[in-house]
Amino acid sequence: MGRNWWWIAVGALVVAVVIGLVFFPGLTRRIRLLSQSQKQEDQARREVLAPPITTPTDVAATAKLFWAAGPGTLAPVSIQLPLSADPAQRAKQVLHALIVNAPTPEERTLPADVEVLGFYVLSDGSAVADFSDALVSETPSGILSEQLVVNSITQTLENNVPSLRRLKILIHGQEVETLAGHVDLTGFFDLNPPGADASQQGSAMSPPAVTVPTATTVPAVRPASPASSLASPPSAPHH
Repeated sequence: MGRNWWWIAVGALVVAVVIGLVFFPGLTRRIRLLSQSQKQEDQARREVLAPPITTPTDVAATAKLFWAAGPGTLAPVSIQLPLSADPAQRAKQVLHALIVNAPTPEERTLPADVEVLGFYVLSDGSAVADFSDALVSETPSGILSEQLVVNSITQTLENNVPSLRRLKILIHGQEVETLAGHVDLTGFFDLNPPGADASQQGSAMSPPAVTVPTATTVPAVRPASPASSLASPPSAPHH
């Protein structure tokens, strides 16, 4: 009797293995198709909830957006976008594309739910970018992940809006001390330094990859001056 049960158990195991070999590839394909379908639905949802920003002065142009290229690095990716002649609107357009057009989840630098609530430019080239709360609530805490976000924003702006000189980041119209506990947001970040060669601004090619610094190195993008140095800062809308 014992030997019979042993043979029955072996037989059941063999049948289970055969069934698995027959059905597993099909199951894998179905899971992959479902995953692709979900990504397409997420992309469609973002496009409906956050349609592209258009202005009367839009002209088709090549924009250079900085997405993640591996642990702690960014790389420029060129895409075609309708871009405005107005610096503030142009900045909003490239930041919007940076959020919604990330090629893959691995290349994304800003949380998918982030919105650009406003962008303001003063006559001296100082700019204020107002983001939704998701920029701080959904950015992983850590010097590398936070610096990656800031570098992605600043390098995208200075490569597409060369008239900007420095950037202040607000969250829902308010100043916050840090992004997610580490990177200081109380000052300004330098953009297109006046001493930089003109060929390195605007549409010029950037290095193939930009390494995000560790906590022990000088940040690639650092506050240029305290927030109080901005003369008559614009009032960001509250939502």
